[in-house]
This record gives sequence, C-alpha cells and structure tokens, in this order.
Amino acid sequence: MARARTKKELVSQGEETFNELMALIESIPKEQIDDLFQFEDVKETAAHWKRDKNVKDVLIHLYEWHRLLLNWVEANQNGIETPFLQEGYNWRTYGEMNNEFVKQHLTTSFDEAFNSLKESHSQVMRLALNFSEEELFSKKVFKWVGGSTLGGYFVSSTSSHYLWAIKKIKQHQKSL
Repeated sequence: MARARTKKELVSQGEETFNELMALIESIPKEQIDDLFQFEDVKETAAHWKRDKNVKDVLIHLYEWHRLLLNWVEANQNGIETPFLQEGYNWRTYGEMNNEFVKQHLTTSFDEAFNSLKESHSQVMRLALNFSEEELFSKKVFKWVGGSTLGGYFVSSTSSHYLWAIKKIKQHQKSL
C-alpha cells in the first residue's frame, strides 16, 4: 500500500487498515487473546519484538500514539508550543517512551485496551477530517509541524502503525 498523500487516501487507508486490524483481532479465540507472544524464531532485531508481550500491549501502543497525536495537535492549535513526543524523549530515545507505555498499562485489561483503541481511532479520524488537504499535505502550513506535513503524522499514527500491528499479530497467530 502506497503511503497516503491526500486527505481522501489518509482517511480511506486509515479506516481500511483499522478494520483489517479489528477483524484480525476478533478472529483470535477469546481463550487465546491474552496468550504471550512466542517470537523466539523471529529474525527481526527491532526492539518491539521483545517489548510487546501480547495483543493488549500492541493495542496500548497504538492507543498511546493516538494520544500523542491528539494532544500534540490540540496543544499547538491552542497556542501552547508542544513537541510531538512526550517531554524528556526525542526521536533517538522514543523507544524508552514506548517501554514506559507498556509499564503504565500493566493492569489494563485486553477489553479496556481494545475499547480505548477503538475510541482513540475515531477521535483521530474525526480530527483529520477537520483539516483541509493543504493543511494536511503541504509543508510549512503549521510552524509546529516542522519540516514534515501534518498528514504524515496522521498516516504514521494510523495506517502505517496499523500495518505494523497486523504484521505482528499475524506472526503471533502462526504460533497459536
């Protein structure tokens, strides 16, 4: 799937990949939904293969990245200059932030994570619809976005992230 470059593509890809993710999760038998990931034979080296222990952790990760986007846009639109990542983190250390998300949600249930993700997805998609094509996909529209586009942040927090989650959960399903 080519990366969205228009508002229409952003919304359609976001919804399409989210629906695919939801269908994949719903296909996992309830009695196996909390099973631990078994990725010993995965040859990938990215830290997330060890970080996330189950489907809930993946959902929490997606939810927290939605929250990053929603809070960032809201604060900056209200004139409060705020970076995208949480305070204390940058693009070299955001892996540590992701680890903190897992720790913060140790007692969160799968159902809570699932419902939180569905709600945050809806909020992100509604927010995307509030912006024009130019606001989403032209550079230098918003000073706080830097050298990227606002739409790029939406794509990264939705369809691109959902594809990552789908890949990971499919890998998990192979071990069930």
